[in-house]
Amino acid sequence: MERKEFLKKGLISLGLFTALPIVMACEKTEVAATDTTTSTGTTNGSTASDCSVTNSETAGPFPIKDPASLVKMDITGDRPGVKLTVKINIKNKNNSCAALANTIVDIWHCDAKGEYSEYGGTGMQAANWTSAHWLRGRQTTDANGLVTFTSIFPGWYSGRAPHIHVHVYNASGKSLLVTQIAFDKAICDTVYTTATDYKSHGKQDTTNASDNVFGDGFANELGTLTGSIADGYMLTHNIVVSA
Repeated sequence: MERKEFLKKGLISLGLFTALPIVMACEKTEVAATDTTTSTGTTNGSTASDCSVTNSETAGPFPIKDPASLVKMDITGDRPGVKLTVKINIKNKNNSCAALANTIVDIWHCDAKGEYSEYGGTGMQAANWTSAHWLRGRQTTDANGLVTFTSIFPGWYSGRAPHIHVHVYNASGKSLLVTQIAFDKAICDTVYTTATDYKSHGKQDTTNASDNVFGDGFANELGTLTGSIADGYMLTHNIVVSA
């Protein structure tokens, strides 16, 4: 028997049904207070002994066309979705995984429906967003090797697990690494089946393990997530480069 139905019948039998709204209000408060979920991602880059260069991945098929024109922290644009704060720490393999300051970091990802800005009108993406630039941006790491972006939880498109693309350059503009950040499936399932802007698209058709791009392993590309649909999520992730 459902918990709510059990409470209702029990209170009726005691002649206390009028107290049901108060009981249910308390129950709702308890649920809301414990709504936060957390997934643990890779520990790579956390210590000198846990320090391997993050896997290199493809930048295509929808890389940023002119990243220098998109220097901004909030990359949301007009895209609806669950708020996502992205915190990426860049670490230097050649210096015992010390933080790497003044490093240029580009990120980009699809919207809740699995579509990318700057592209479209072709067989790869029917929707034409060639004149839009949302969910793309560039930041430079601070003294602690950190960049922060405000975005939305990425959606998915057929054949790929949910992901965020990242391109890291040194201060002179030399490419150090192109990689991707993978997402915990359980949290993705929650977002894609319950959040308003994602429900119509449903759950992803490809897991991290079955994704060809992550075929070389994704253990050091899995981000750590904490938060909720109501309050938004925070993604934290270390990326290790050789600089």
